[in-house]
Amino acid sequence: MSTLINNAESVQIRPLQYRDLTWLEPYWQSDRSGGISWDTLQRWFPLLKLLSTFPNPARHLAAIAVAESGQKPCGAIQISPFNHSRSTWRIDRVLALLPSLSEGQSLTLAQDVGIRLLRHCLETVWEARTWVGEVDSSDQSLIALYRQTGFQPLAQLNHWSLSPAQLATLAQREPDLPNLLPVSNVDAGLLYQLDTVSMPPLLRQTFDRHVDDFRISLLRRWSIGFWQWLNGHHRCSGYVFEPQRKAAIAYFHLQIAEDSSQNHVARLTVHPAYTWLYPELIAHMARLLASCPAADLHLSSADYQPEREEYLKQIGAEHQGQRLLMARSVWHKLRETRFVSLEGLQLADVFNGLQPGRAPAPGRIGSTAPVPIRTRNAEPLLSTGWDLPPVL
Repeated sequence: MSTLINNAESVQIRPLQYRDLTWLEPYWQSDRSGGISWDTLQRWFPLLKLLSTFPNPARHLAAIAVAESGQKPCGAIQISPFNHSRSTWRIDRVLALLPSLSEGQSLTLAQDVGIRLLRHCLETVWEARTWVGEVDSSDQSLIALYRQTGFQPLAQLNHWSLSPAQLATLAQREPDLPNLLPVSNVDAGLLYQLDTVSMPPLLRQTFDRHVDDFRISLLRRWSIGFWQWLNGHHRCSGYVFEPQRKAAIAYFHLQIAEDSSQNHVARLTVHPAYTWLYPELIAHMARLLASCPAADLHLSSADYQPEREEYLKQIGAEHQGQRLLMARSVWHKLRETRFVSLEGLQLADVFNGLQPGRAPAPGRIGSTAPVPIRTRNAEPLLSTGWDLPPVL
């Protein structure tokens, strides 16, 4: 098997099939990366496969490719579009499955399989100009895999967790949010401006978000609602409006789990000049979760958000781990056509082959003899096949 995998041509990349779910389950559940959950993938695989055949909001929900060598699976990768224009794509997870080999040999071959999967995505998704992916900071082998395929570190993401007891304590405080408004498609421009100003220029260029990324069409709204109903959670969002500047200065998105076995997930975006809103927004989310099943609240912060990091440490949030955001750009080379001059063409051979197969049928124009056209002084000017009267 080592010889087969070391030869790049022997590794075949194909879409995920139903028979692959048997061997993929233990590796998928042990991986803590993002993307679709295993329960949703296993339960609704036929529907997801059908949705991937025509354009729809859930078309790339299960974009998973499998690497196999000698008709044996040896890896899998899941990708998804990151923005509305699909100029940036995200690598949700990379799995190299080589359990039958020794530890040292498996590490080397896993790198080969992972590089093969990553390069397959970079070469086949032509609409992607930038790729991003999150890697656990302690997983040095996966970081080395990303670096070998051209990815570079972009930011550090810290993940935090608030227990139900801490949420109950925070909910006792009345938040000061007088201009808290619900989110609609009309506010897409305000949210886009807030997202633009709240991140460094390099991340802004990498994410390549536009106003359409903050709008939700009716079909997409139905699709999101359907999958939220399947996964057993619903969402709540809002933003803080500044009347004087006529701009959004903070935004939160809360995914509320309807089962205590799952976790609540929050996403925060705060203007760098209004960091005092962190306690207010977290207290407001804690009050929203007071009547929900008791579960942990998970939220993240980046290394360019030091105020959020400091406040989460202050309230006693538990640090769940650190992940590294990596990215790379892709330029697809256009196929060049070789210029061939007319001198290099064998036109004589071409024209010799274009001979009529039979004599042409006689026509009226061809049967008329040329008639000379004369002027007043009877001097012929030209001869033509048309019977024209003399010019007076």
